This record gives sequence, structure tokens and C-alpha cells, in this order.
Amino acid sequence: MPADDRQLPVASVNESTVWAQARGGDRDAFAAATNRYRHELQVHCYRMLGSLDDAEDMVQETFLRAWRRRESFKQRSTLRAWLYGIATNACLDALDRQKLQRRLLPQVVEPAADPHAASPPASELDWLDPYPDRLLDEVAVEQPSLDEAIIARETIELAFMVAIQQLPPRQRAVLILREVLGWSARETAETLGVTLVAANSALQRAREKLKQHLPERRTDSSHELTAPADRELLERYVEAWHRADIDGLVTLLREDAKVGMPPTSAWYDGREAIRTFLRSQPLASGSPRHVHVPIRANRQPAFAVFLVDEQGTRPGGIEVLTIVDGAISEIQIFRDPGLVERFGVAPPE
Repeated sequence: MPADDRQLPVASVNESTVWAQARGGDRDAFAAATNRYRHELQVHCYRMLGSLDDAEDMVQETFLRAWRRRESFKQRSTLRAWLYGIATNACLDALDRQKLQRRLLPQVVEPAADPHAASPPASELDWLDPYPDRLLDEVAVEQPSLDEAIIARETIELAFMVAIQQLPPRQRAVLILREVLGWSARETAETLGVTLVAANSALQRAREKLKQHLPERRTDSSHELTAPADRELLERYVEAWHRADIDGLVTLLREDAKVGMPPTSAWYDGREAIRTFLRSQPLASGSPRHVHVPIRANRQPAFAVFLVDEQGTRPGGIEVLTIVDGAISEIQIFRDPGLVERFGVAPPE
């Protein structure tokens, strides 16, 4: 694998010519041919694994394997498809070895928490990570001819990610290759080293299980919140946090709204439970002020949250919202200060 990760210009260079140089051991040519697919491979590995860090590791593993096997690529398929195949199998190998576990959200793992009780400590489980929209946007910029379905909201939003994480790894792989990437059954079977019958059977089972785990109601599938009502809702949400207005926040929620708080296993079900949670924990008297900086994650509205008190300003985490019919149906509060840096958000001035 090349130690030099420079992004070399390839638009005007025939990929076959570049790959011929890479096969001969030219590390710069290898980087030129493969680095253009880095971000979309990361999205693919994120769907497989539910973790941004693990996805980055698997992309690196993909390029290591591709470098070692570069002479085996005979250009019978595209380089892009070959790399996707390597990435898929790298993810499956990691999952099969139990180095990585499926990543979910608290409401899938535990019953709703008692809002009157103190928040539990961080769980030893690894939870699903949010994914920055800026990385999805980089895929679209780098590969303008790429099928938009590959980074479409309905296959990256948290509800979909939680649902596919509950599929067995090989069913998950088949579903992503067939339904997201649009591969044929034969291409999928060859990549995974299974029969055509087995690939089709896995897809059917995956579809059936996915229906069981996806919520009945989905958010709007557009990439941007353009409806004035949605923008107003988010503005009211930020203002309510700024004023520590618990009642104002609760009025923005659906009656059956849910609030989760990874990395703890706690989540709260319904308006009144959320009201009690807000009053006793983040908005309790003497708590730091919460400053919300608008961002996007998983093609959903989100905020980088900073905590402000007499000690100064510090990152608090990332909040990802789900909006249904003009009201907030779910808030995932990822209380990991490191995520704020990963999302590239600077403290407010």
C-alpha cells in the first residue's frame, strides 16, 4: 500500500493506463487510480459497520488488500466495482472474526429508562455513530456522475442504519450491494463467493427482516429542509434550548417522541417522560447553557452542541433529529465531545 496518500489528478488520464502502471508497482499511479473512490467506499463501509472510525479503518484495509492483489485485477469489471468487492469482504471478515459488533441505538437494546432516575454511566456497548453530511457531499463532488441513490437519504438516515444493523452480516451485504448499489444478483454472488440461489435467497430474507425493523413512518426524503415550517421548527428548537424553556421544547415533540443518549443505554419514551428528563438533567437548575450550532448528519437535521458555564465553552456532543409531519419524533443525543471535532465544528464565538 502506498505510504503517500496524495490525491493525484486522474480526470484526464485513462484509468487503464494508470492501472497498468500501478500493477507494475507504481505507488503514485495506484493512489491516483484508487483515492478518487475513498469517500464513497467509506460510506459503503459505514453502512456495513455503523461506525465512522471502523469505516475509515476498513477503507485503509481495502487499499492494503487492493495493493497486494493489484495484479489480480484484470479489468473484466470496473476498478470501482473491484474495490467495492474488496471493501465488502473486508467488512465481513472483521464482523466474522467478532472484532466488530453490530451497532444499534439504545431504544433497540434496552427498555425505556425511568426519567426520575439518574442517567446511567456510559455503556460498554459500541453504539451507532452519526455520519457527517459534509462527507456525503464530498462523494457527490468527487463523483458527479455517481448514481444519487448511493448517498440518498433513505439509505443513510439513522432509521435505516439501525434496521440494517439488525440483519446478519451477509444479508446486510447482499441488501446493500443489490438495493443500494444496484448490483445484479450474479455480480453479488461472485463478490461474496456464494451461489446465485444463495444470493437471491439472502436478499429475500433481508427484505423481509428490513420491513420488520424499519419504522412505518419515514421522514421526508429530500436532502434539504426547504419547507418553511421545518425551518421554523428548528429555529424554535434552538431558541427553546437557549432559554432553557422546557415547556417550549416539549411542545415541539410528537406525543410518542423518543430521546436517546448514547453512549449511555438510556432513552426516554413520550412527551412527559422527556419533560421530566429535561427538567432533572440537561436543563436542571445550575446546568451549563446549551449552544446549538446547525449541521447535518445522515441527511437529517442535526446540531453540534457546546456547553457554556463559568469554566468556559466546551463541546458536548451531536444531536440528530427526526421530523415527522411538522413535529420532532426522535432526538438522538450523542454525548461524545470528540464527535464535535470529527464533524469539524468550531466553538461559537
